[in-house]
Amino acid sequence: MATDPSLVLIVDDEPLNVDLLEQELEAAGYRTLAASGGEAALAQAAAAAPDLILLDVTMPGIDGYETCRRLKADDATRSIPVIFLTALRESFEKVHAFELGAVDYVTKPFETEELLARVGTHIALRREIEAHRRSKATIQVLVEQMRDEGDPLVGDSPALARVREQIAQVAATDSTVLIEGETGTGKELVARAIHAQSARRDRALVKLNCAALPRELVESELFGHEKGAFTGAHQQRRGRFELADGGSLLLDEVGELPLEAQAKLLRVLQEREFERVGGTRALHVDVRVIAATNRDLAAEVAAGRFRADLYFRLNVFPIRLPPLRERRDDIPRLLQHVASRIARRLGRELNGIAPGFVEAASAYGWPGNVRELENVVERALIVSRGGLLDGGGWRPAAPATAASADVPPQGSLRQIETAHIRRVLDATHWAIEGEAGAARVLGLHPSTLRGRMRKLGLRKGA
Repeated sequence: MATDPSLVLIVDDEPLNVDLLEQELEAAGYRTLAASGGEAALAQAAAAAPDLILLDVTMPGIDGYETCRRLKADDATRSIPVIFLTALRESFEKVHAFELGAVDYVTKPFETEELLARVGTHIALRREIEAHRRSKATIQVLVEQMRDEGDPLVGDSPALARVREQIAQVAATDSTVLIEGETGTGKELVARAIHAQSARRDRALVKLNCAALPRELVESELFGHEKGAFTGAHQQRRGRFELADGGSLLLDEVGELPLEAQAKLLRVLQEREFERVGGTRALHVDVRVIAATNRDLAAEVAAGRFRADLYFRLNVFPIRLPPLRERRDDIPRLLQHVASRIARRLGRELNGIAPGFVEAASAYGWPGNVRELENVVERALIVSRGGLLDGGGWRPAAPATAASADVPPQGSLRQIETAHIRRVLDATHWAIEGEAGAARVLGLHPSTLRGRMRKLGLRKGA
């Protein structure tokens, strides 16, 4: 059995029957609990929440039928499967038992193989039902979240219209999608939109942030591991591919995967099978892969940091998300959308947005894109008074000039980004991580911020 054995409650007024059942079940790896009557069974079922109940029909006090009726009438015990135990000489009303909610029955004297088979089947079935319910609950939360946020891609710019068109084109297929875009442009929201419009919408969308994992745990997170596969692997664990079986898997920041993990990911995409770390059995899955990256993967391939064959496997249907500076006309509407949503979450009044704030936001380069805008709006709402959002004193470090408002020169953008990141780093005393760190303020992942700092030549004291 598994390391967390199932608990079976045995309800029978004959001690010899209880002893025999305990011996057989415990030898098969189950844990057992016993009750000698219906009243005791009700109390123990509510307290211990067993995985299954073996219930004798004929007992002093309330009989098995009444015990089953009460179990199914209580929310705390309704979902526990009940198997009736009945002697061949007894009159057993099968239809009545099933009407009360029992799932099966076993006659005494029982055959050990039959008993264990029925117990194992109904415990496994219950676990599958519970897993399905949890999956549906997770999906419902995501659906409600997306409904609350409205259209995750707010704006009417041609660049955004093209993204919406691509989502509609690819969602109905099972093709692999590669979403490219700078940090904070909404890559995860696009992945969720693709999944929500696909035939897999009723199954899970599983996410793995490849940049947030220690190098030595990447394969375990992707493919799972067997008990004892490495130090600390105390039990078998399913990886993200298994969890996403039948649904979709979002590999966020896929460009951060180490080369050895890239090779194994390629095999899964080619053959739809893999082994858990430390395992020898091939596991087959049906998963739609959506990859996202803020890196230029073609350049990474040229530099030898990303496998060319994996890049071509991922790049079946590329979607490029435009940064905010390429869709400035969307910023006023996006600002209103974000402010309304965050105001509801914070319970703050919002009666309007100051024109000066809209103008400054529309001129700014937004190196952190929508995520940075959300952070600026949230801070502004916290300090706002009277329901007017005026930016809370926020001003861009070096707003783009009117001449550069549409497509500023690269040098100008680099200067704006460098100045803004340096200002945030100075304000946070060059602390990158943590709630008050620069990465949080900018809406960037710490590894992404460090990469930008290296590229821009930003160093403390320099």
